Amino acid sequence: MVNTLAGRLGRAINARPGEVRPAISGFALMFCLFSGYFMLRPIRESMGIQGGVNNLQWLFSATFVVMLIAVPLFAWLNSRVPRAHFVDWVFALFAGNLLLFALAFALLGDSTWLARVFYVWISVYNLFVVSVAWSLLADVFDGQQAKRMFAFIAAGASVGGLLGPAASALLVAYLDASGLTLIAALLLLAALFCKRFLMRWRALGGAGRPAAPVTQPPSQPVPGNPFSGITQVLASPYLIAVCGFVLLLATVSTFLYFEQARLVAQLFPEREAQVRVFGLIDVIVQAGALFTQLFISGRVAQALGVRMLLASVPLLVCVGFLGLALMPTFGMLAAVMIVRRVGEYAFLRPGREMIFAPLDAQTKYKAKNFIDTVVYRGGDALSGWAKSFLDLLGQGTLLVALVGAGCAALWGGLGWYLGRRDDREAGPRE
Repeated sequence: MVNTLAGRLGRAINARPGEVRPAISGFALMFCLFSGYFMLRPIRESMGIQGGVNNLQWLFSATFVVMLIAVPLFAWLNSRVPRAHFVDWVFALFAGNLLLFALAFALLGDSTWLARVFYVWISVYNLFVVSVAWSLLADVFDGQQAKRMFAFIAAGASVGGLLGPAASALLVAYLDASGLTLIAALLLLAALFCKRFLMRWRALGGAGRPAAPVTQPPSQPVPGNPFSGITQVLASPYLIAVCGFVLLLATVSTFLYFEQARLVAQLFPEREAQVRVFGLIDVIVQAGALFTQLFISGRVAQALGVRMLLASVPLLVCVGFLGLALMPTFGMLAAVMIVRRVGEYAFLRPGREMIFAPLDAQTKYKAKNFIDTVVYRGGDALSGWAKSFLDLLGQGTLLVALVGAGCAALWGGLGWYLGRRDDREAGPRE
């Protein structure tokens, strides 16, 4: 009976014999990370509004500056700690930070400066832990395993993202920010148990198995210096194209995010109402992403290739921006936001990670981390100021939507290029 159930589950998630347990462990790892983060996300959004909607570009810029400081420090750690233990250090550090914030919320309450610091820190925290988790997964699974199972593993993020905001909306009146932050810290520590199983399995059935292409053993640190991720990106036209893709993703996301914050601040002035609105949007996004990841994403990657994962969502967002230009309402904005975020979780994120799976450890851990953090938050900061400049021109949502549509079209073209190259180099799909 157990073997029959395992076989059926394996067929459902495109896992082969021996791959079901690691796939479930990867799913559980992402579930722990995202359920904790999405408990805190509605709080972060309301704290961003508390600091002033007109000040959001300053918070984005502060996040970028913190990233510039943090990335070399983590790269330095990555060069000295064996790869098998690097994730332990990162997760433990951020869990400790969460515990400190839980204490600060209990002592200081609704401090505006605490809200601003938390907003910046949680923006750094989210990208770092997710980037490091995907680096781990790209290290554990080889390229073909990634194409078959990353969509299912990403579904763990959607389940966590579905339950996290629901828990936040239900519990915020009882536990407040302090209690929710404590739960998020415990979930981050729980993710370490999944990580340890995955690294053990890597040598038996994953990227470190005898029949797999030769890779650097995880018992060694990743070679290089604190800035080798930056130099590696600048030396590779392909990685520069990945940077362009991420910059355009950040630009489109920021334009929509600022409009969402502005309208929610106008329509829902109370903190608890804002948390519930953001939580409801998160629930819708994660439910849509979960369905797509379980039943569509992996099959699209297998049948049509990574290029379809990376190009289809930007084109849909381009159409959505044009619709927003014609009908600039909160309902239309929410619809475009939901499409963009569902597409990112179900198509774009698994597709981006698939292109890193066949690459070397330095690219997976250092170049990729630089792109996922500094480049992404740099795109946030630049596009935040660009959005403020467009607002000053006095054309309202129309101009922002038209510029966003142009960015989304270019974003789709880059996605097609990146995915086509990966599909071509991967050869015939299994």
